[in-house]
Amino acid sequence: MMVWMQRFNLYLALAVVLTLLCGCQSHKKDKATAAVRVHIQTNADTVGASQQVNVLRSNPVVVNIARTPILTEANLVSAKILETPGGFAIALQFDETGGWTLEQFSAANPGGHFVIFGQWGEKLANGRWLAAPLITKRVTNGMLVFTPDASREEADQFVLGLNRVAAKIQKHQLK
Repeated sequence: MMVWMQRFNLYLALAVVLTLLCGCQSHKKDKATAAVRVHIQTNADTVGASQQVNVLRSNPVVVNIARTPILTEANLVSAKILETPGGFAIALQFDETGGWTLEQFSAANPGGHFVIFGQWGEKLANGRWLAAPLITKRVTNGMLVFTPDASREEADQFVLGLNRVAAKIQKHQLK
């Protein structure tokens, strides 16, 4: 009888430890957050409406952008990671207003760049300029796809946080 009770206590202790470990993991995912800012490449000006930024870490490229972003996470419906030959890409799906904005700026700036800044983590501690995809055609589907200057783990955290923020924003808009 004593052996059975000791075995039961051991199993109970293991169950408690596993529950706590799993609970901590999901708790961190619940706090995941992210922000995205999509800027448009522009000419340098003297009024202060533009700024220079370095995109890419290994071989930085200097790009002039409009200081005010054209799109943010407030326009985001969802984000996902796409598998591509040799790596991955991030696809950002914007709402109707964001789609119109994306279409307008892509039609007006062929040959220019969208410049994307991302932040992620519990307190948005991680952040940098992630990409500057070339505008080759008018974007009519409201989706911006780019290959980020980020590890797969960083991209996963970024996408998870963006989807969490987008869900919160959509929930508040429905109220």
